[in-house]
Amino acid sequence: MSVFNVELKRVVDDSYEIETGSGLTDNLIRDLKAGLVGKLKKFALITDSTVKDLYAAEIFRRMIEAGFSGEMFVFPAGEKSKTRQTKAELEDRMIDAGFKRDCFVLAVGGGVVTDIAGFLAGTYGRGVPFINYATTLLAAADASVGGKTAVDTPVATNLIGLFNQPKKVYIDVACWKTLPGREISSGLAETIKHACLADKEFFEYLESHIEKIMALSDEECEHISAKNCEIKYRVVMKDERESGLREILNLGHTVGRAIETESDYRLLHGEAVAIGLVAECALSVKYGYMSPEESQRVIKLLEKAKLPTKIPSYIDRERLVKKLYTDKKVRDGKLRFVLQKGIGSIVEFESGVYAAAIPEETARDVILAMN
Repeated sequence: MSVFNVELKRVVDDSYEIETGSGLTDNLIRDLKAGLVGKLKKFALITDSTVKDLYAAEIFRRMIEAGFSGEMFVFPAGEKSKTRQTKAELEDRMIDAGFKRDCFVLAVGGGVVTDIAGFLAGTYGRGVPFINYATTLLAAADASVGGKTAVDTPVATNLIGLFNQPKKVYIDVACWKTLPGREISSGLAETIKHACLADKEFFEYLESHIEKIMALSDEECEHISAKNCEIKYRVVMKDERESGLREILNLGHTVGRAIETESDYRLLHGEAVAIGLVAECALSVKYGYMSPEESQRVIKLLEKAKLPTKIPSYIDRERLVKKLYTDKKVRDGKLRFVLQKGIGSIVEFESGVYAAAIPEETARDVILAMN
């Protein structure tokens, strides 16, 4: 018998820039010409059926005019497309179009697009570079930092995926002006979540500026985009692979993702997270980590952002309780929740532990009370 040791120790620099502004196509092309993805000239632009005509087609045209070669791959818009089947169909279309490893992926769209494209880029040809051009507030808040890419399954959301960092992220706030109001609200749910878990001053800023934000004032939009990136970066920098601290970014998501699935995606992601935040606040109040007044401030801000704060009547409460067990934080068959400590902080239950086991009966009581 013999043993051969394959030593693969290495240092990897996955650093990247996030650029926020209005109308960033020129900046994207400038960076590509300056070597953002090395000497690669062939690109696969991945987008959805909504963003295609709004932004992607023009970006594609500009890229071709700038001397790059590529094709645009479009899939039906919506969370229901965030599946292994969609990813496989896109991969097959790229193969049929002759794409090999000498290409890069350009994702133009919201969180569903950036999730699928980032996952695809991480596996296509065993990995090709990718760039995110985020067109929604939700993508700016939730998908721009961290490198988590995944697809949904019938059992749970984001169950299959990988960590894959982009070469650069562009957050074009000009795109937000064409979003339906409901999409703006959905993105604000993740923004409010970030303030709740890490920055009391930012929460107060949102309270006093929510009307201007909802009206898509450029100054306020660029500010909240920068704050979202800053808050998420502070967490991800300390825990890139979600081994402890990064769990706090799941604030409101244990109930939220279960509601999103049980609604059959009638609720947008941010709408489901908003309801999840209300449930989490109720648990935090119950265990003495935040006051009823603080909980009401969170609920009031969600309502000002035109987000739901109650579980829709069409969702079966018992099915919802069982769906909680598909959450990635479940350990040894026990539900675990991230809880707020007042506003702007998270409970650390013991050193490096940011989620606590909560009895199913307690979770059920909270859910049943959210009529």
